[in-house]
This record gives sequence, structure tokens and C-alpha cells, in this order.
Amino acid sequence: MFDKRFGVIASAAAAGALLLTACNGDGNGNGNGNGAPASPSAAAAADAGSSGAQELNFLSGTAQQNKARPKTGDWANGPGKPATQPVAKKWVQLSAAGAGGLNPVVVNGAGFTLYRFDKDTANPSMSNCNGECATTWPPVVVAPGGRIFIDGVKKSDVGVVKRDDGNLQVTIGGWPVYRFSKDLEPGDTNGQGVGGTWFGVTPDGRKAGAGQTGAGQTGGSRTGGGEAAKPATSVTLSDEKNFGDPSEGLAGSGCQNVGRDDLASSLQASGSLKIWSGKDCKGTSKVVNGNVADLSAIGFDNEISSVFLG
Repeated sequence: MFDKRFGVIASAAAAGALLLTACNGDGNGNGNGNGAPASPSAAAAADAGSSGAQELNFLSGTAQQNKARPKTGDWANGPGKPATQPVAKKWVQLSAAGAGGLNPVVVNGAGFTLYRFDKDTANPSMSNCNGECATTWPPVVVAPGGRIFIDGVKKSDVGVVKRDDGNLQVTIGGWPVYRFSKDLEPGDTNGQGVGGTWFGVTPDGRKAGAGQTGAGQTGGSRTGGGEAAKPATSVTLSDEKNFGDPSEGLAGSGCQNVGRDDLASSLQASGSLKIWSGKDCKGTSKVVNGNVADLSAIGFDNEISSVFLG
């Protein structure tokens, strides 16, 4: 009699333990006490640097090529103003380009130069620009789950770091990146060399044109003739005159076909390149030396189908 009753009690205790495990966790902190498994995103949120990157969506090409909505992301950021509204944090574009006297340098989807700060660190990634500094140098931030369009920049070189205010700041080569409040036109490089600590950032996180200083290195419209320039390895083509949005970046060497044919009305390049009216560098061509704010002045408005770089 005793043995049978003891067996019944032991069986009931074992069943209760199994039920408790199913409802409240597995004994290793993997349950939430409400009968549901712990959320993976909750665990990932503990490490903002890595989890933020995991939650982002990386897409090749420009925002325009990926049909981003107007007045969102980089297109919603006022020149020189921090990104404070949620709509302005939906996406960021990182394009290898030329701006002013810098080549290559990374620009955002609105064509504004991105910078790095010598007082930050890249390993580990950390921003030391907060408060008034972040007003003068607006950090490039993106919302968790947001998109980063990579255009001539390697995905492996891009990441995010959690700022003191909780925002996720984009990094290139580990370096947090920023805009400059006094860059008011696409292609401005007024932040280059400021204080001897601020420099445009290259597609792999290095200093763009280190040693070059000076505000207003926006460059003028120049075409063939005059002093020879080094070959350009990147170009930004803008649909509007004076480098207005939307824009497309091309980088590399040799012949490059334009993704959005016959739409460019201005271009930015730090060096010389040849523009062509046809695909595969065929048709009518012209050598361009530097920035051209109005392609109609050289008879190439809405005519560029390919370019030759390098």
C-alpha cells in the first residue's frame, strides 16, 4: 500500500515540475513567466552596437534606385540641422563621391559631405561629440529597423554605435560619422580640417584629403582646358542644377553605366572624367574637369548615359 501511494505522489510531482517548466521557463532564464518564450529582440537590445546593426536593413544602390519615399530619411534633413523627427531617421545613404577638393569622400542621400572626428574612437566605436558639439556637427543617425543604402561603400565597413542620447549613429570603418552645420549646399566641405580634428570620411573610414583645410571648398564649374587635373575615381550625378536632389553616385575605374539614364543636370567630381551620351561609353562625349553646376552650359543636360573614371 505504501509503495503504491508513494509512486502516485512521485508521478504527480514530476508532472507538476514539467508543467512549471513549460509555463515559466527552462531554468536558464529563457522564459518570461507568462507561458511565452523570451523575445530574441529583447535579448539583442542589450548590446546596441551589434544588435542595432543586426536590426538594420542594408540595400545596395541609392535611395532613389530603391524608391525611397520623398521627404524621408536624408531627404527630410534640413541643411545643417540635426535629424530629430522619426521620418528623418528612416534611412541613410552612404555614397562614395567627390566633393570640393576631396576625392573620395562619403556623402549622404542629399549630397552632403560626411565627416569623422579625431577625438572619437573606432575600436571600440564611440562618439565623444555630444551637447553643443552635436548641434554644430549633427550625427548621422538611423532608427532601429531602418535602412542604410550603400553606394560605393562596403557593407562590411558600415555599422552603428549607441550614442549617449540613445540614438544609433552610423559608423564607417568604426568611426562615427557626422554632417556639418555650415554645409548648406550639397558638395560643401566647409568642415574639412576644422580644429585640426574634423575631416571628411572616406568609404573605408579614413580621413579624406588629410592635410587639406579651408572652408568653402565647393569647387567651381570647369570643363576641359586649363590646368590638368588628376583622373576622378568617383562622381555624383544630380537630377537638378546646382547639385540638387535626387542624386546618384558612381565609383571605380573604367566605363560606368549610369543607373538612371539621361537625368543628370549637374555633377560633382574631384578630378577629370569623360561623360558620354550613350551606354558603354559610346556616342557623344566630353571631358569634364571638376564640378559642373549646370550641364546645359556644356550641352549635356539630361544626356549622360555613362562615364569613364580613373
